[in-house]
Amino acid sequence: MLSPQLIEEKVHNPLILIVDDIEAHAELMEAFLVREGYNVRATTNAQEAIRFTKNLSPDLAILDVMMPGMNGYDLCKNLKSLSGRKFFPIILLTGLDQLENKITGIEAGADDFFSKPFNSIELTTKIRSLIKLKRLQDELDHSEDIILTLAVAIEAKDPYTKGHSERVSNLSKKLAIFIGLSQAESITIKKAATLHDIGKIGLKEDILHKRGPLQINELELIRRHPIIGEDICKPLHSLKQILPGIRYHHERWDGRGYPDRLKGEDIPIIARIISVIDSFDVIVSERPYRRSYSINAAINLMNTEKSSGQWDPWLVEKFITMIENDPLIHKGE
Repeated sequence: MLSPQLIEEKVHNPLILIVDDIEAHAELMEAFLVREGYNVRATTNAQEAIRFTKNLSPDLAILDVMMPGMNGYDLCKNLKSLSGRKFFPIILLTGLDQLENKITGIEAGADDFFSKPFNSIELTTKIRSLIKLKRLQDELDHSEDIILTLAVAIEAKDPYTKGHSERVSNLSKKLAIFIGLSQAESITIKKAATLHDIGKIGLKEDILHKRGPLQINELELIRRHPIIGEDICKPLHSLKQILPGIRYHHERWDGRGYPDRLKGEDIPIIARIISVIDSFDVIVSERPYRRSYSINAAINLMNTEKSSGQWDPWLVEKFITMIENDPLIHKGE
């Protein structure tokens, strides 16, 4: 845990980690960056640098490449791994200036590569740029996490839909991989499926839980949730790729869906996948107006109705094949 004092310091003055096995070099770099207004932690030891990163969460690291034991390339890989999905900028410093050295640095995950002796103005300009990018990325990640948490919190209030988005997101990712989409595409689809119903945040519980038929005005409110969901997520650039999955997951293959009456392959594949999985989970889940179907009964129903115009028939076939060949899903585990 960061101390309150360090948290306060990091808000105003970014924390930079310096790693150089030559103590004099590390001290010179530390003095230079302190004059520039940064908080600095310097070390000559790679293992200590790893401990610093775990405990202090620096905003940026500057690593010397030529160090005994763990060199700068390997340390860069370690620190990037510690940061997980969060952006942690790393600059490598070295006396080597061959192209192959720079390529090795890039492959290690470095965000920039400076040869010694470096230009101090160029280095400080790059540091400011990378820290500004990190702060922006941190804000986006925080906003995205809030929306994802909100989506889960909304479902938790409703016993009939609790866990729905998580199940839809997991199965949507499985289907994306099963039909040959890339890992990156499958992750995007998983995120879109998690948030596909976020637009229901403004709907009253008496509409969502109604046992009888919906009135026309109630139906219109329900059909606005894809648009509302898109509007909620649109301000975040990090969620730009998932917007089609949110807006179009209630479009139909025959063009009679909502909100835009898209038809066939005009409906983005991300939305067509979510549509199939969303329908399946609704069928096998209990709702206020009916009991749940067994997985076998749901498969039979979707197989019978695959040409009804609701879903992409090819996707339904692929989904049924995937379900029938996955014993964990097929058994409902």
